Amino acid sequence: MVPRMFRFYGYTLDVGRGSLRFGEREVELRPKTFALLRYLVENADRLVTKDELINAIWPNVVVADESLTHCVSEVRRAIGDRDQTIIRTISRRGYRFAAPVSRLTKSGALQSSQTFTIGSCLLTSSDVHLPHEPAVFGRPAIAVLAFLNLSGDPAQEYFSDGVAEDIITELSWFSELSVVARNSSFQYKGKAVDARQIGRELGARYVVEGSVRREGDRLRVTAQLIDATTGVHRWSERYDREVSTAFAAQDAITRAIVTTLAAHVKKAEAERGLLKVSVARNAYDYFLLGVEAYRAHLLDPASVAICEARNLLQQSLTADPDQARDPDHAHAYAWLARTRVRTFWDPVDQDYLSSAGIDQSYELARKAVLLDANLPIGHFQLGLALLFRRRQDEALAEFDRTFALNRNDNDYQFGFGLVLAGQSARAIDVLQTSIDLDPFGWPIPHLYLGQACYMLERYTRALVPLRRYAAGITGPGLCIVSAFLAATHAQLGQPEEAKAALTEALRVKKWFARCPTMIEETSHISPTA
Repeated sequence: MVPRMFRFYGYTLDVGRGSLRFGEREVELRPKTFALLRYLVENADRLVTKDELINAIWPNVVVADESLTHCVSEVRRAIGDRDQTIIRTISRRGYRFAAPVSRLTKSGALQSSQTFTIGSCLLTSSDVHLPHEPAVFGRPAIAVLAFLNLSGDPAQEYFSDGVAEDIITELSWFSELSVVARNSSFQYKGKAVDARQIGRELGARYVVEGSVRREGDRLRVTAQLIDATTGVHRWSERYDREVSTAFAAQDAITRAIVTTLAAHVKKAEAERGLLKVSVARNAYDYFLLGVEAYRAHLLDPASVAICEARNLLQQSLTADPDQARDPDHAHAYAWLARTRVRTFWDPVDQDYLSSAGIDQSYELARKAVLLDANLPIGHFQLGLALLFRRRQDEALAEFDRTFALNRNDNDYQFGFGLVLAGQSARAIDVLQTSIDLDPFGWPIPHLYLGQACYMLERYTRALVPLRRYAAGITGPGLCIVSAFLAATHAQLGQPEEAKAALTEALRVKKWFARCPTMIEETSHISPTA
C-alpha cells in the first residue's frame, strides 16, 4: 500500500492532508515547497538529480536553477536543517534526503523497521537526532506562554490572556525572531511544565512566562525570559501602572516588554555564537558575530576594526553558496550597508567622506530590500543612502516604511536618519523611546538625541545626552561630541566650557588630524550666534 504519512526527526509529513507538523505544531509551507519536500522524502537516501526535481515539481514549465535552490532553502528552514545534514547537497548533481524515515500507509501500518517512540513521534533507531527548533536562518524560536491571572477573579482571565496574546503579536513583527503560535504555546496553560520540556516540544529556544495582577486602579505585570536549552532565567521585570484606561496601560506595558525581550534575545544569541568554535559556525552565527563586532567597533574603534565586522558579515553570505539568494541574507546585506555609512560618516578608514562608500551602501541596501521587502533595517539603510544622495523625499518614504514594518524596533539609527533628514522633533521622540526601553544603557543614541536638541535650539536639554555619550565611547566620536558640546556651551553663553570642550577635541590628536574642518567650524561660534 502506498505510504500516506512519513515521520523523520520529530516531523510528520502527511500527504493526505498536505501538511507538515513538528510534534503538534503545524509548519507552514508553500505548495511547491511541500511538493519538493514530499518528493525528497519519498525518495529518501538516494541521489535525486536537479533535472529530476525540476521535472517533478515544475512539469511542463521552464524554470531556472534559482527556483529550485530557493525551494530547497525554504524546506531546510522549515525542518531546522541549518547544517544541511538532513538534505545533503551533492555538488553539481542534486540532493539526497539523508534522514531515516518511518513510512505509514493509510491504514496506519508501519513500513519501516526498528522504530521506537519519543513522545508522540515515531523515529528510527539509527542516528536519532531531534532538532531543537525548526529554525529559519538559525533565527531563534520563542514561545510565549499564557500569563497567570493573579487577580483572584476568574473573570479577569481574559485580561491576562490578552497581555500574552499581544506580546505574541508584537514579537512577530521582529524578523529576527520566529514566534510560536498562540494555539501551541497556550496548550500548557494551568500545567506545571518545565521550560526545557516546553522548548523541546515546541521547538523553541526561549520561553516567556509571566503574570498579571489587577486590583482596582492598579495593574502589575511581571514577565521573564527563560533559555529553554538550559533552564536559565535571562531576564525578568515587573511593570506597575495606574489603570485609568486599561487598554492604554496594556499597550504601553506590552511594548516595553516586547522591546526589552527582543534586545535580550539578540544578546543571548550573540553570546551563543561566540561560544561556538569556528568549524561549527553557520551563516547565522557569522551574521551574529558580525553585528557584535560592529557594535564593539562603535564603542572602541581602536580595538575592533570595521573590516572585522565586514569580514564576518561577508562570511555569512558565503557560508552556503547554494543559498546565495536566500531572503534571510537580506539581514547581512543591510548590516554591510550600515558599515559603509559608518566609514563615510566617521573618519575610521580611507572611505571617509567618499561617495564610493555611499554608492556601495546604496547597492547593498537595494539587495537587502529586493531579497526581503519586509525587512525594516533594509528600508532604513536604503533611505539613509538615498539621503546622502540628496534624494530626501525618497529617503523619507523609506523611513516611513521602516516604522510601519515594526513599530517596536527601537534601533537608535532610525533617529539618526531623521536628524539628518531635518526632522529633529520626530527624531527626539524616536531616540527618547530607544533610550527609555534600552536594557543595556547603549551610549550611541545619546549623541543623536543631543544633536537633535541642538538643531531645535534646545541647548540646555542637549547637554545631558551629549555628556552621557562622551562618557561611554572612545575614538572619533569624541571629536564629534566635543565639537557639539563646544557649540552648545557657546550658544548658552559659556565660553570657558566651550573652550574646554574644544581642548578635549584637540587632545584626541589621532582623530583630530583627520577631521579638522569640523573643529574649525565650531571654534569661531559666538555665544550670541
